[in-house]
Amino acid sequence: MNIDDAVLLTQDRLAEEGSTMAELLERFRGRISPALIGEREWKLLLERARRLPITMGAQPFGFELPLHDRRPVADFGVSLASGNRSGDLFEARARTDETDETARAVRRLFREMEAQPSPLREIVGRKLMLEYDIGSAPGSKESLPGMFLRPNERTLSGGGGFQHDVGIVVDALVSCVGWERIAAERKNVEGVYLAQPEDTRLDSFGVFPSRKRTIRLAIMGFGAQEICAFLENIRWPGNIAAVDAVITRFGERADIVKVGANVDVRADGPGPTLGLTPIVKQRYTANTRYWIDGQTDWDPVLEALRYEDFIVPEKLAALGDWASKPETLFSRTGPFILLRGIHHIKLVISDNKLEKVKAYLYMVLSGALSV
Repeated sequence: MNIDDAVLLTQDRLAEEGSTMAELLERFRGRISPALIGEREWKLLLERARRLPITMGAQPFGFELPLHDRRPVADFGVSLASGNRSGDLFEARARTDETDETARAVRRLFREMEAQPSPLREIVGRKLMLEYDIGSAPGSKESLPGMFLRPNERTLSGGGGFQHDVGIVVDALVSCVGWERIAAERKNVEGVYLAQPEDTRLDSFGVFPSRKRTIRLAIMGFGAQEICAFLENIRWPGNIAAVDAVITRFGERADIVKVGANVDVRADGPGPTLGLTPIVKQRYTANTRYWIDGQTDWDPVLEALRYEDFIVPEKLAALGDWASKPETLFSRTGPFILLRGIHHIKLVISDNKLEKVKAYLYMVLSGALSV
């Protein structure tokens, strides 16, 4: 059974278990340390999850956790796709509720994916990720989530040749959230892509409709010595020496084989904030399960973070046993397999220093036990 069929089967089974993601999350509260998500913060998260279908548990969902912040807050991320149960719910809402801006944005994007032919689908497939600001923006429960597309069908490797594809994805995201297209913005995004070294890949595109306008690019595969040259080539306005110092510091504590970069691109060029993802194990996107790490793959990075005096030690300790072996859960309709792990850890450099560190945790269920 392929992955897409397994997702559909799991969604059918989850629909028999309940109706909302809140019902699913409540079953997992005992697995999530209150040091990571506090009780008040958990209630806020459930409030948002009540608006989301339980079928989203069949695709990766999870939490963005600020390890530099003593408050046990979290943002919430989910996945959906055109043509499956989760995507269909957003399509239905867009037809019946003109005030649901998120559903309308999703429907615009899905229409472009389902066009015949669809250049967008040939690049990203039919999948979409949503990120809801909950802990990072309390009181904004009605704001539009961040929207992310990943090139699942075509690897946008560095070295040129895919700038037209880059423009297609940017135009789709900009249009779906109702922004006007800005030629300078698209040109700058294409310029960042063209500056990528050959052995890198453009891993995802994101927009945040409820924040200051920017196009977030996640670029993976930099060698430790390549990232600073890349930042110089794109005229990144931050202090490149500060970036080099952070990479060197972490390289002395852990065997960093590659580095990912999150670059925010605007009409006037790259923004001053930079995200870095230290990688201790090479990943290959040709493998459909490339995002599923081993239980200890992030331990070296967590250990390296212990030396940063602004990191909350209780949160690091709680992350130590988050990644686990596949676990069988028994429910009313039969067994499910639960996978959970750390998707990535991001070091955020702003104001010329390492200012924030965030951990991105994932969970996913499968009711297709043969996969």
